[in-house]
Formats: sequence, C-alpha cells, structure tokens
Amino acid sequence: MSFAPGRVNLIGEHTDYSGGLVLPVAVDRGVTVRWHPDPGAIRLRSAEFPETVELEPDGTPHSALTGWVRYAAAVAELLRQRGRPAAGLDGTISSTVPVGAGLSSSAALTVALALALCRTAGFELARLELAGVAQEAERRAVGVPVGLMDPAVSLLARRGHALLLDCGTEEHRLVPLPPGLAIVVFDSGVRHTLEHSGYATRRAELEQALPALGGARPSEVTVEAAEEAALAAGVDEVARRRLRHVVSENERVRACVRALEAPGGPDRAALGALFREGQASLRDDFEVSIPELDLLVELADGEGAVAARMTGGGFGGSVVALADDDRAEGLAASVTAAYVARTGRTGTGRVYATSDGAR
Repeated sequence: MSFAPGRVNLIGEHTDYSGGLVLPVAVDRGVTVRWHPDPGAIRLRSAEFPETVELEPDGTPHSALTGWVRYAAAVAELLRQRGRPAAGLDGTISSTVPVGAGLSSSAALTVALALALCRTAGFELARLELAGVAQEAERRAVGVPVGLMDPAVSLLARRGHALLLDCGTEEHRLVPLPPGLAIVVFDSGVRHTLEHSGYATRRAELEQALPALGGARPSEVTVEAAEEAALAAGVDEVARRRLRHVVSENERVRACVRALEAPGGPDRAALGALFREGQASLRDDFEVSIPELDLLVELADGEGAVAARMTGGGFGGSVVALADDDRAEGLAASVTAAYVARTGRTGTGRVYATSDGAR
C-alpha cells in the first residue's frame, strides 16, 4: 500500500511556478493505492471513477487515455525515462481528498502512484526528484503548468509542521505550528479543475511581467522595485497586477513564518492581517478568488477566526482558517451554516489534522 496526503497551503499562493516561497501543510486526507505485484501489466482501478488503467509493465499504454488514467500513464512513462525497471502491479486507488476543492487531490494521486510503481520495481528516487516527476506528470496529463509545491509537501511534510519551501532553489525547512491553533478548511462547494480554469492564463499573464525584473525572481525584489521596473519596461496594467501579487505574497510568506515563530507564541494579530492582505491580493491583483470564497473569509473573520484566506489555485475550492483549538469545531459549524443560508450551496467546514508525508 502507498499513501500520499493532500495539502492546505497556509500562504504563498501562485508563487511556486515563478520560483517563489510557499508555506503548505499536509493534511490527514489523501490518496491510497492498495496493490500487489503483477508481472504481466500495470492495472489500476479507481474507487471513484469508472476508467481503468492498463499499461505494459514498462508503462507503455494499451490504448488512448482519458480521464484520471492520463496521470497514471504520465507517472509510469516519466519513471521509465529515469530508469525504473519494467515491473507490473494490480491495484485499486481510493481517495479521501475532495476533488476540485483546492486541496491538491491530483498531486496526492501522482505521488501515491509514483511510490507504488517505484516500490514494485525496487526503484528509488530522492524525494524532491520524485516530486519533480509528479509535477511533470500532471503537466503532461492535463497540460497545466503546475508548480512544485503540491507534490513536494505531499512527500516532505511532517505532522505538526508547515513546510517552508523555496521553489526556485528547492531549499526547505520545517516550521513548527504553534500548539493551540487548529486548521479549519471550508469547502465552498464550487468545483474547479486547473485544466479548465484560468490557472494557465494567470501564469501566462505573470510571465509577461517577469522579464522586467532583469533575471531576478519575484521573491528577490520588493514590491516597490518590481512596480518601478515593470512600469519602466512598459508592462501592461494586468501583468503588473499579477506581478504585484506574487512579489507581495512572497513577502507575506516570510512575515507569516516570523509570526508563527514569534517568541512567546504566535503573533495572532499579524497572522490575521497577513491572511486578509493575501486574500485581497488574490481577489484584486491576481483575480482568482470568487464571491463564494470572499464570503467564507468574511464569515470566518466575523465568527472569530484568528486568520482566514482562500487556499489553492482559486476559481472555486476552499478557504483555510486558523482558529483556537477549543473554538475550531464551533467555527466550522457556524460558518458553514451561515454560508449555506446565504448561498444555498452545500458548503462544508472541517477541522483538519496535519500529516506526515507520503509513505
């Protein structure tokens, strides 16, 4: 059996694919592959979807690929290119990560598949290299230029910690989460897929502005310097706003780590302000939030959350909130009830425990 957790990103949204900083945690929901060796083929079934994967032991597909099976075929092919010996397995995939909720079900799937395929072949890769395989597999499967964050935290996480990852240098360290703070995730009920959302468009708009930085990464400049450089280079207003979000979001990641590690306990006021600023930037500068996510943030703040913001790629999905342990369940219930009453949607709120990385 192999298991890979989903993730909630505390802060650092749409920064990973420009070599920026992120601060995600792995959560206690994920994708499980239960399998046994099969010398004849790679066969995989899903407990949630009808398609079945059947590949040659080296990963060569038997027929045209659709749906989730594209992920499995891409993982198998990339591992073959890295030297994985031909070895089959027969397995069933199940998931407790809500699909389209912004908790990275796709990265959990690719990581769990990669671990199973490596194990059955007696083949090993370093964890960050395996994260790169999972990242590239998703790009190939659905043509979306995703970043490194999701598979990296799925593989590198530790319970009770967030992962501070520099996606440009791949430097990373664990950041202890303060005792007494719980993570609450509110699912808006608005489903998205990165393949059919504006994710790729936002990335393309950002990339129009990056040459103005003269080779520097957005995590290496200030908001003021980036704005000045973009104006001098004649970057259009939309691309400048995309750049402003990413540069300021990198600054917020650093500030969030300082707030979590503040002497004497977390700086709650700073966390609340940083999450609010991040939400405003995602709504106004990067334009990936939607009214349902904005409402959930407003409700969570109004019900006493320490901090709240949307999490994930946007265009639907979820909001993450930090709350006092003894108030977390009540917050989840009250915000969900108010959201359902205001929107008529089937929203949900759940307190998530943190998780170790894939195993």
